[in-house]
Amino acid sequence: MTLLDVAIIGGGASGTTTAFHLASKGKKVCILEKNNSSPERICGGGMSAAVQNWFPFELLPIVDEVIRNVEFSWCNTDKVVAELSGSSPFWIVKREKLDAFLLDQALFSGCDLLTTFEVVDLKKASNIWHITALDGRQIEARAVVIADGSESPWPKTFNLGPNQQKFASTFSGRIKRRGNLGNETARFEFGLVKNGFAWAFPLKNEVNIGMGTFLDNTTSIQVNEILQSFLPDLGLDPTEAIGHKKKLRIWSGHSKLNGEGILLVGDAASLCDPFLAEGLRPALMSGFEAAKNLIYWLDGEVSCLDSYTKTMQKKWGNSMAWGKRISQVFYRFPKVGYQLGVKRPTAPKRIAQILSGEMSYEDIAKRVIKRLLFQNSSSKS
Repeated sequence: MTLLDVAIIGGGASGTTTAFHLASKGKKVCILEKNNSSPERICGGGMSAAVQNWFPFELLPIVDEVIRNVEFSWCNTDKVVAELSGSSPFWIVKREKLDAFLLDQALFSGCDLLTTFEVVDLKKASNIWHITALDGRQIEARAVVIADGSESPWPKTFNLGPNQQKFASTFSGRIKRRGNLGNETARFEFGLVKNGFAWAFPLKNEVNIGMGTFLDNTTSIQVNEILQSFLPDLGLDPTEAIGHKKKLRIWSGHSKLNGEGILLVGDAASLCDPFLAEGLRPALMSGFEAAKNLIYWLDGEVSCLDSYTKTMQKKWGNSMAWGKRISQVFYRFPKVGYQLGVKRPTAPKRIAQILSGEMSYEDIAKRVIKRLLFQNSSSKS
């Protein structure tokens, strides 16, 4: 049995990103994917154009729509529109297209792929990981990357990720026409979903629609009721929506994302934004950072992978800590939050800058603190 440098469990966006960067540096890598094809993967599909910084090849050819305007509404009324800057727009992609494209790049760089490989046993002995599939196939590797999404059992098995996992209840669907959703325009609806929001993201001739609730793990989304209120305003028929419900792991606190020779990436690492549910940017970021740290480790330049957790905390987690605070306040008092948070003159632009990757939640919090300090000092003078 040939010993791999890295075995990657899961062939989605985070796993294939990790695989590409490792393979392009000459590492022996294999993706272990439980499916045998790339099925339609319906989700929001939104990501900041800033993700291009993590790849040496162009992503724009697979982008379905470049978003330059973001429209916000409260119960389909009281609408506000924010423009994204031309330097860093928001991209909408079909997940199945993105995943397949990144997989092709990884395979072209020398990565191997095993399909219908459903991992049922994962253990380490003598510094080597032994991985067994449901059908009995076995793989050995020096390191393992867990990239099999929100339903992954492995973070809990190895005591990685948040101690108290938080989930968003979501629904994602797709409609095979555009309705009246404007060109280069994404829609966020904050009034119809309890403790959350609904969205509509345009594709070339289709629309990704969805909703999520973020504060209560037990909340059941009233999908049909919300679709019947939301979609007609977009010129769409609720009966046209094809989709599914899903529990999505969201960021819920700083946590350890690595062990000895094992890393969590993407949704398995619980990196999803707890306010706006952005998952693709942290998935691609974590794949890039995981590969970088693994290369140092495999080459003997570092003795442990702790710097991966520290890097993700600094580059993503610190902002998400503020995003969690914003989410807890906004979704508990959504009407007040919409009036003060979205309708405030600069607020839509700030949310748009978060979506485009130009700002973090931490940046916004610091601006608010500065404003309060200035107002406080002015009142004393």
